[in-house]
Amino acid sequence: MRGLAALLLLAAACAGAQTRYPVDWKNAGAELLDDFITLVKIDTSNPPGNETAAAKAIEAVLKREGIPVKLFALDPGRANLVARIPGSGSKRPLLLMGHTDVVGVERERWSFDPFAAIRRNGIVYGRGTTDDKSHVAAAMTILMLLHRMHVKLDRDVIFLAEAGEEGTTGVGIDYMVRDHWPEIEAEYALAEGGSIVEENGRVHHVLVTTTEKVPRVIRLVAHGPAGHGSRPVPDNAVVLLARAVARAGTWQTPLRLNATTRAYFGRLAAISPLAEATRYLAILDPARAPEADRYFQLHDPGHYSILRTSVVPTILKGGFRTNVIPSQAEADLDVRLLPDENFPAFMDELRRVIGDARVEAIPLAEPSRPAAPPSRLDTEMYRALEAVGRRMFGAPTIPAMLTGATDNAQLRARGVQAYGVGELVSVEDGPLGGAHSDDERLSVRSLETMTEFLWNAVLEVAAR
Repeated sequence: MRGLAALLLLAAACAGAQTRYPVDWKNAGAELLDDFITLVKIDTSNPPGNETAAAKAIEAVLKREGIPVKLFALDPGRANLVARIPGSGSKRPLLLMGHTDVVGVERERWSFDPFAAIRRNGIVYGRGTTDDKSHVAAAMTILMLLHRMHVKLDRDVIFLAEAGEEGTTGVGIDYMVRDHWPEIEAEYALAEGGSIVEENGRVHHVLVTTTEKVPRVIRLVAHGPAGHGSRPVPDNAVVLLARAVARAGTWQTPLRLNATTRAYFGRLAAISPLAEATRYLAILDPARAPEADRYFQLHDPGHYSILRTSVVPTILKGGFRTNVIPSQAEADLDVRLLPDENFPAFMDELRRVIGDARVEAIPLAEPSRPAAPPSRLDTEMYRALEAVGRRMFGAPTIPAMLTGATDNAQLRARGVQAYGVGELVSVEDGPLGGAHSDDERLSVRSLETMTEFLWNAVLEVAAR
């Protein structure tokens, strides 16, 4: 009863904040779209990045509003931008984060110029539309609204437009955490990673990521004698490698739930059709989990992946002429570790699975993101996200573990309660046009919905 009373009080306070600071979303949406399109048109493909061009564009907009801006650059061409709307200081800050770099493109595979921000039928096409200039544009809009409406805040609201998220975090979040932590230190953070999931035209649930896997690359190197291609040998390095890759790629690593995935399947079951709900509940039951796990393996790779550390072969290299047996062949494995995986023990088991001393298994470099404890589900921020989801959509909020990687990991490692939120996505649309894909795209409605959701969440935890 005390918990229910607390939620009702929170909902009443939040509704009050919304009433005090009403937004004309028609006008705000038009300005949001203009800033979004401007950002998408700036080619910040990483490599090389060129994020300073985007940072300068954001700086110009915010400075016109009278919002102070700071640029921090380890590399002059790869600047990070920080802006802050000050509060009373009675609560610790809230950080809104988005990255300005994007992955590269194969232009010949696109139907449109990936940096023209073509708009058709309510959809904007372009690299970075979903990953991650939508979050950058949304944060810009929220800062400007807070400033224009003179919102009285109990905590500072900080905006970080970061460089280097797509594989070069040394110039971005790592640099900011190491050298400029006071500029971005916060109690809570909202960044990419989640989604507002729509099914049959209605929001089904709000997905908020509270933890994520740790990416590692493992290289397999097979050694054997060189020789003439006309004379077969039993220890051909290519054959040894192929056998090792097959064993690693078909290795069914142990199923292991954590607090986030237990909550995820339990809460998803409560709002799913009977067949799906039965499967989600089965995965929580050790006696029935193997059958459900097998179904996921065959039909639902996303759910299969969040249940275990995954091992996926992605690159093969070997030989230089068809008539020469090479003395060495290599393969790279994309490994996504569960957050609490014991990496040395995992490597020992991988080598046992491969079972061939002629094939080395070598970790490449250190992970680009640190392992960190999951963000909690009992915080003011998470409860606010739940309240906003109920009020805006009449839908529940569900915690999830991301199979990919974001810069929330570095924040969580410093004790920030960081949550991944995201755009409106339709189950019926499937994965086409999503992050890193050809013809990446985002609907205007999706961008506006996410921005309004974030605005409401910010008011709930920051407005006095």
